Amino acid sequence: MKFGCFYELQLPRPWAEDSEHKLIKNALDEAELADKLGFDYVWATEHHFLEEYAHSSAPEVFLAAVSQRTENVRIGHGIVQMPPYINHPARVAERIATLDLVSDGRVEYGIGAGASETELGGYYVPQEEKKAMMLEGARAVVEMLTQSPFPGMQGKYVKMPSRNVVPKPLQKPHPPMWLACSNRTSILQAARLGLGALTFSFIGPEQARQWVNDYYETFEKECEPLGYSVNPNFAIACPFLCDRDEAKMERIGAEAYGFFIYGLGHYSFFGAHEPGRYDIWDEFKNHPKEFASPEGRTQDCVGTPERLRAQLREFEQVGIDQVICLSQAANISHQMLCSSYELFAKEVLPEFKERDQKAEHRRAERRARLSEIAVPRRATTELPRERTIIRAAGHH
Repeated sequence: MKFGCFYELQLPRPWAEDSEHKLIKNALDEAELADKLGFDYVWATEHHFLEEYAHSSAPEVFLAAVSQRTENVRIGHGIVQMPPYINHPARVAERIATLDLVSDGRVEYGIGAGASETELGGYYVPQEEKKAMMLEGARAVVEMLTQSPFPGMQGKYVKMPSRNVVPKPLQKPHPPMWLACSNRTSILQAARLGLGALTFSFIGPEQARQWVNDYYETFEKECEPLGYSVNPNFAIACPFLCDRDEAKMERIGAEAYGFFIYGLGHYSFFGAHEPGRYDIWDEFKNHPKEFASPEGRTQDCVGTPERLRAQLREFEQVGIDQVICLSQAANISHQMLCSSYELFAKEVLPEFKERDQKAEHRRAERRARLSEIAVPRRATTELPRERTIIRAAGHH
């Protein structure tokens, strides 16, 4: 089982002039530390206009900086919001390829549709069409990353003449691809598309075991890949904090990850957000509404090294391929995050690293087998294409 750390760049009010500057510089220091300590991935997601909840509106820039301060971690660009109104596929392909080049081929490319009306409405993306937009945009990106030239397309949402989209990524045919998954339906969709599943934590190990089994069974029987290669991987993101003081962990974890869920609820369910004026942290602390995860209380990795070790063994036993630590949340201090990483790396990580290295051959065999089964099912072409010859001015 591999380990990643995850950044939404949360920043509760009140803000000082240098709050965002400190936030990003601290996150870069933490990513560098995670790399040195033996973490396998650094993930950053994309959100827009979600004040306090996520100031990660340009993760490709943040991750480019991460790539220059690290040597070994995979660079998880997950997710890119794929509706073309937000990110034109050509711009996504250009950024993914460039990031892959500057990171020496370490990029992982996650796709998603976006969620809340605050961000989707800011780009006039209709909720009922966002997933169709995501898939059409993602299919275009795959072709742009692999074809010289991209033959052009006239889709419902993406209309573009033939162009050679450059640069091309270092990883061939393209970086491994993932899909953001919030429920069983989207997990199965990831399997059918040949994508890694980026999921959130479960209520208990039996649910996790069932969903992992369903993912791999569907992958084998029904996968028709979106890309030119497949990425059979099941990742789970969950709250993370590690310290010997169990009571302190319970107190800080409850506040930080309570705010994480509360902020999600504010933007997605119960909030009436007033841009630039609303104070979510104040409401969370002083005027809270009743809100809990719709799935109920989920598993987390917050506590002592002993507690984390026990929880992670459960994840490992049910077949989770990667645990992504939701480490940066609310007002957890930079010092607390760094000490958590260090203690975790010293007392918990080594045993999982050892087993992960022993399992690498088995994973490679599974990847090769699923690739051999699924890739031939890929449709020859899935794009409504239009070929256009562009002549230089003055030539016929």
